[in-house]
Amino acid sequence: MKKILLLALSLSMAGFAAQAQTAAPATAQTKVAGPNIQFEESKYDFGSVKQGDVVEHTFRFKNTGTAPLVISNIGVSCGCTTPDWTRDPVMPGKTGSVTAKFNSTGKMGMQNKVLTIESNSAAGNAMVALVGEVKDAAAMTTSAMSTDGKEKAKIGDAKIKAKKKS
Repeated sequence: MKKILLLALSLSMAGFAAQAQTAAPATAQTKVAGPNIQFEESKYDFGSVKQGDVVEHTFRFKNTGTAPLVISNIGVSCGCTTPDWTRDPVMPGKTGSVTAKFNSTGKMGMQNKVLTIESNSAAGNAMVALVGEVKDAAAMTTSAMSTDGKEKAKIGDAKIKAKKKS
């Protein structure tokens, strides 16, 4: 009787062990049925720029699905932002890109320019954004008096030197 009970217990333990080995680990990434767009980053912070500067950034993505991914359109939140993207189908496991150009002419203060990527992705539309601050060119001027009595100023990338008359 003890042998039968011990045999039954051993068989059930072996069955549980076999089941645990065939189960997929919780951290394993499974592919989505159909195309799936996955961006490396969803937001790019361009920092502070002076009014009139053009900021350009390329967002890279991967098709983590099982079918070709096609971007059909990209909507922008403002006419100051122009998109360009990979026009050819992106095969499973391959990468593509979305490039956004933001023209800061006529803009001031904090900016959040959202691009809505319309594609055949199983997850639906994706969004990426350019964020940062646009400052007036005059506000970006810095001035300092050196020890030799010469004043140095900087406007954007231009350096200005002036000598103080006594």
